[in-house]
Amino acid sequence: MIGRQAPDFCLPEAEGKVTCLASFRGQWVVLYFYPKDNTPGCTLEAQGFASEFDVFAGLGATIIGISADSVESHQKFATRHDLRFHLLSDTSHEVLKLYGVWHPKIMFGKEILGVVRSTFLIGPDGRVRAAWRKVKVSGHIAAVRERLEELS
Repeated sequence: MIGRQAPDFCLPEAEGKVTCLASFRGQWVVLYFYPKDNTPGCTLEAQGFASEFDVFAGLGATIIGISADSVESHQKFATRHDLRFHLLSDTSHEVLKLYGVWHPKIMFGKEILGVVRSTFLIGPDGRVRAAWRKVKVSGHIAAVRERLEELS
């Protein structure tokens, strides 16, 4: 996927607004996919991006988080943790599948479908410049920031 045009999409976010990836052309986008609002790892990841929000903005990057949670869940999550970036809802899993992050997972001995934590760094030209799959939260935000600094 690196070097290819990032698949475009439009998804809902807070207050009925629909956000499209194409509207961010001309700037960097940190597009991250996460399993579920208000779970320990997802909360740490969101708080990590939130704490670096101004740094990423200073590098010309917009942060977008996507999960299969509802818009209402995202609103509560964003309010609770003071998240200033976009949280988009993909309840149909179409964009999750498009980016190859919707996979079978084993949970409590049972196979279920879910989001594999992944991040894509998309350049101003709309091409994927870096990708992290099966992300471990610890150190991840710093790695994304460092790669963005290298590329910008």
